[in-house]
Amino acid sequence: MVSPELLRRYPFFAGLDYEHIVKLARVADEERVENGHWFFHECDELESIYLVMEGAVAIVFEVPDQDVEQQVAGQLTGELKTKDVTVSTVGTGDVFGWSGLIPPNTATASAKAITPCRVLSFDSEELLQTFEEDCRFGYVMARKAAQVIRERLRDLRIESLAHLAE
Repeated sequence: MVSPELLRRYPFFAGLDYEHIVKLARVADEERVENGHWFFHECDELESIYLVMEGAVAIVFEVPDQDVEQQVAGQLTGELKTKDVTVSTVGTGDVFGWSGLIPPNTATASAKAITPCRVLSFDSEELLQTFEEDCRFGYVMARKAAQVIRERLRDLRIESLAHLAE
């Protein structure tokens, strides 16, 4: 558990009742990770959502590497040479790992620390149970998650356009 007062510092939690802040604090843990730490990979089942307290996290897609020769057999066997493409960078106050709240709870991208980071992790299962018990709270948090999703889609669109222009 973390201090509810700590959560109140971050705009993501603006507009929540103090009671809801306390419920979030109960399912939160603080973590420190080093540069290069992978929080999760695309298609992983997520057990947490995260808030960056300090540092920066890259939201990454693995794509076929167009700079190397690919073998047809590699396409058939799933052994393509790939590279990581950062589609967004999140920093202090930003939330990532939103898929932990949205069934089927599998990551739609990967997340990697690109600096040493301090993050809060929120247990998804406990949060979802809390949202079922307090539907109003769940609705407010679903709207906040939707705003994060919207931002990530915008970032993906911009990054896609940049790659097309290359």
